Amino acid sequence: MHDAHERVTASFDAQGLMVTLGARLASVVDGEVHIELPFSKHLSQQFGYIHAGAITSVVDSACGYAALTRAPQGREVVTAEFKINFLRPALGDRFLAIGKVQNAGKQLAVCTGEVLAYSGQNSKVVALMQATIAYVPAG
Repeated sequence: MHDAHERVTASFDAQGLMVTLGARLASVVDGEVHIELPFSKHLSQQFGYIHAGAITSVVDSACGYAALTRAPQGREVVTAEFKINFLRPALGDRFLAIGKVQNAGKQLAVCTGEVLAYSGQNSKVVALMQATIAYVPAG
C-alpha cells in the first residue's frame, strides 16, 4: 500500500487546483482518501459560505484518489460522472472531504464522498457525493 500512497501524493502535489484552493492531503489508506480544506474568504460565495465549486472539487478529488489506491497496474484515474447533494450551507473553520471506494472493477470504480464542516471540535456533514471513476492508461 506504500506504493499507492506515493502515487496519490505525487498526483495530488501536481494538481494546480488543489494548490489554488489551499487543500491538503490528510490521509491515504486502501480505498479511502481524506483531503482538508481550510476556510478562506477567497473561496466564499456571496453569503460567506464556502462556494459549492470548492466543496465539489475537493470531494471529487478525494473520490478519485480513493479509486487510485485500487487502480490496476499501469492505470490512472479520471472522473466519469458524479452527483452531489448539498445538505446545508458550508460554514466552518475547516472542511474535510472523505472519498471511499464502494466497488472497484477493471475499468471503473464507484465511490462515495462526504464533506464535513468543522467549527471547533463540532462537525456537520454539508455534502454527499456519488462518483464513477474511470481507469485510463497511465501516461
